[in-house]
Amino acid sequence: MDVDRFLHQLLEELSRLHFVKNVDLNTEVFVIKGRVLLENNFFLQVYFNASTETTAFALIEEEKRKWGIDFDSIRGWHLHPVENPDDHLIIEPKTIKEIIAYLAKAWEILFSDRQKENYQES
Repeated sequence: MDVDRFLHQLLEELSRLHFVKNVDLNTEVFVIKGRVLLENNFFLQVYFNASTETTAFALIEEEKRKWGIDFDSIRGWHLHPVENPDDHLIIEPKTIKEIIAYLAKAWEILFSDRQKENYQES
């Protein structure tokens, strides 16, 4: 996939998410990198290199990865699940649409867990 197509698909899918506040991505010849600012002081770190096909999405809060999906030539496609973001679970290749759907699901899990914690504290 080329940089223009990746960027177009990414922006189209991000526009569907209610928790996206701002998009700050930089493009170079073969590379897209930057952040998607989200509600509640979270951001999505995005990296894509068209020449190596390296792809990385990491949901970050307070400098810690909470979830992610990556592809590189060494480990292939893998998921960093919400339940244990340090894990590397092998997955099938994903489209941008599928990755953003996984992001939405991770967001839902994170905030349903936080609502449970807040409820139990009160």
